[in-house]
Amino acid sequence: MLKTLKLLSVVASLGMMFVLIGGALVTKTGSGLGCGESWPLCEGQLFPSEVTPELIIELSHRLISGIMGFVVLTLSILSWIVVGHIREVKFLSFMSSFFLILQALIGAAAVMWNQSDFIMATHFGISLISFTAVFLLMLLIFEVDTKFDAKSLTIEKKHRTEIYAITIYTVIVVYTGALVRHVEASMVCSGWPFCSNNSPLALSDYGFDQWVQMGHRLAAGLLFIWTVILTIKMIKRYGEHRVMNWGWITTVLLIALQAFFGAMIIFTMLNLWIALMHAFVISCYFAMLSYFVLLSSRSARH
Repeated sequence: MLKTLKLLSVVASLGMMFVLIGGALVTKTGSGLGCGESWPLCEGQLFPSEVTPELIIELSHRLISGIMGFVVLTLSILSWIVVGHIREVKFLSFMSSFFLILQALIGAAAVMWNQSDFIMATHFGISLISFTAVFLLMLLIFEVDTKFDAKSLTIEKKHRTEIYAITIYTVIVVYTGALVRHVEASMVCSGWPFCSNNSPLALSDYGFDQWVQMGHRLAAGLLFIWTVILTIKMIKRYGEHRVMNWGWITTVLLIALQAFFGAMIIFTMLNLWIALMHAFVISCYFAMLSYFVLLSSRSARH
C-alpha cells in the first residue's frame, strides 16, 4: 500500500503543478472567458459547436483541475488511513483538498459573476497553497522509510522565526506578482530593473499600473536579498545536515532563476514560455520554504 501511496503522491504533485501552470496560462492568454460565462460547461454545452484557442485552453484547465480534484481527494483519504499516525499528515490532507476546492470555486465565481483584479490575484496563491500541501504530503510519505535525515535536525528558535517570516513575506510577493498579471501591468515599464532606466527616479510620472509593477519588483528584489542572506546563515549553522545544505542551495538557486525569468519577461516582451517558467519557479521556491516550515514546526516541539 505504501508503494501505491508514493506513486499516487508523485502523480498528485505533478498534476497540481500542471494546474498551477494551467491557471497562469489561462490568465496570460486572456482565456478566462474562453467558455463564456458558463461553468462547468462551455457556453452551456457539453460539446461546444465553435472551438477557439481560448476555449481549448480554458476547457483543458478545467478538465485537469477536475481530474486532480479526484486524485488529491484519494491521496488525502489514503494518506489519512495509511500514514495518519504522522502528526502533519492529517492537517496536510485537509489543506490540500480544501484549498483545491476553494480554488475551483473562486475560478467558477470569476467566470459566472466576474471578480475584481484584487480578488482574482488570490486565485494563484490559493492554488499554490494546495500544491504545496500535496508536495509536503509526498515528502512525508517518502520520509516514512527514512529516505531523508530530517528527523535528526533541530532548528534554533531565531532561525525558525525567520523561516516563518520569509514564507509569509513570499505569499505577499506572490500576490503582488499575480496582481501585475490581472491588472495587465506586465509591460507598463519598458526598462529593468527600473521602470525607465533613463529616468529611474521619475516616480511622479507613475500611474497605478507602474506602481503595481514596480511595487512587485521591489518586493521581489528584497525577497532575493533576504533569501541569499538566510541561505548563508543556514548553511553555516546547519551545513552538516544534508536536508538543510542541499535544500537551501536549491532554494537560493530557485530565487536566482526567478529573478532571471522576471527580467527576461521584460526583455522578451512577455514571451509566454518565459512567463510560465516564472510561475513554475516561484511555485517550487515556495514549496521548498514550506518544507523548511514543516521542519521548523518539528523542532519547536522538541
